[in-house]
Amino acid sequence: MSVTPIVDDPNRDYGDKVVAVEPGGVEFIPLDERHGSPVQLLWTWTSPNLEFATVAVGILGPLYFGLSFVQTLAAIVLGSALGGLTQGVLSTWGPGHGLAQMVISRSGFGFIGNALPAGLNAVVAGIGWFAVNSVSGALALHALVDGLPKWLCLVIVVAAQMLIAFFGHNLVQAFERWAFPVLALVFLVASIVVFSKAHPGAAGGGGGIGGFLVMTGATFGYAAGWNPYAADYTRYLAPKTPKLPVAVFAGLGVFLSCTLLETVGAAVVTAGGKAVAPSAFTDLLPTWLGKITLLCICGGAVAANAINIYSGSLSFMTLGIALRTHFARASVALAFGVIGFFVALGGLKNAGEDYENFLLVISYWIGPWLGVVLVDRLLRRGRDIQALLGDRKYENLAGPIAMAVGGVLSIWLFSNQSKYVGLVPKHHPAFGDLTFEVGFAIAAVLYFVLVRVFKPALGTEPAPEGAAPVTVPA
Repeated sequence: MSVTPIVDDPNRDYGDKVVAVEPGGVEFIPLDERHGSPVQLLWTWTSPNLEFATVAVGILGPLYFGLSFVQTLAAIVLGSALGGLTQGVLSTWGPGHGLAQMVISRSGFGFIGNALPAGLNAVVAGIGWFAVNSVSGALALHALVDGLPKWLCLVIVVAAQMLIAFFGHNLVQAFERWAFPVLALVFLVASIVVFSKAHPGAAGGGGGIGGFLVMTGATFGYAAGWNPYAADYTRYLAPKTPKLPVAVFAGLGVFLSCTLLETVGAAVVTAGGKAVAPSAFTDLLPTWLGKITLLCICGGAVAANAINIYSGSLSFMTLGIALRTHFARASVALAFGVIGFFVALGGLKNAGEDYENFLLVISYWIGPWLGVVLVDRLLRRGRDIQALLGDRKYENLAGPIAMAVGGVLSIWLFSNQSKYVGLVPKHHPAFGDLTFEVGFAIAAVLYFVLVRVFKPALGTEPAPEGAAPVTVPA
């Protein structure tokens, strides 16, 4: 097998240094470089959601889907809870493997087949999400300093994001920690002011079950958008780190931040907001608080995109493309930042409907991917799969087939957005959008069946609980 024994690489010399460029790419994290504690996951997954993009998700419910405040709130809680739950589960895989999430994904897809989810995540995270959050940060900065042209605001926001992602894991984690208390305090105060002006009982509710399901899909897509990154931020934890606090802090970070600010977004509409724009939120605040909030929206966008570029670069490295440089991942992060900048530049004029479509598309591919990786993990209980994750010859056709079939069938039958309406909602609009639920179910069941057909290697047994891994990707 094309695998490499674990050794502590003396050339890394990274450890817990904050202002140092993280070396290498997606290799196993040596044991002497492990550091941190589960509680850090609370701010790692709270800070990137404390931005206007999160508020915008809540605005969609009453403004675009015709839901009442209560219906929107129910969809927000359900979608965010599901996304937070899966975030917690996936985060527990990082310490034991010492590998990034998309490297661990090779278990269910094989080395080559894993190019399907890893490639999608590289594009969605490193370019798609980067563009969405950069636009929201740039618009906030433009609203704060009207004299600055939008393109220059975008340059400033993107430059800050790229700098943090270039340095890597430790600076990303440190920035989320530093940003957390400031962003949390400002957005909490702003939320209280918005709720004081909201009218939760205002007319609405015309969206029906269809609108509710679309909103649930959008909120799940937003929360679960972090799922393919989960282990990226727990792989530096010690192998024997208890799983429960890892799952709880990671899941709560996503759930609490998404639920709070998305609910604020719904309240914005009941208070008179009519657009998916930072001004719809900040116009409800006193001038001084509005200006501080705009500044924090910029900070939140940077917090989110530092993670997006960093994890996008890891996903790209997972494809197995060899870059012979000590700073391979850092170089990829810069390249993704430049591409994302030009995508964002074209999106400065349009939000609303395109944002809704983007959120749904995220859930469309993450649903089937989750179906595969979660069932795969259940089938491999008690087995050591570390060697398989680094074996370039390891094949598992069950994964890519199940994900592709689940994705294509669910989109064809149940997609319900402006770009494409599936067969079922076309004839029965009340069904809304069940794409992510159906995609998850089809992929999970099909993978369970196909594993018995293709019979991929399942790993060795027994695998002692909390034992350190024994192999790493070549």
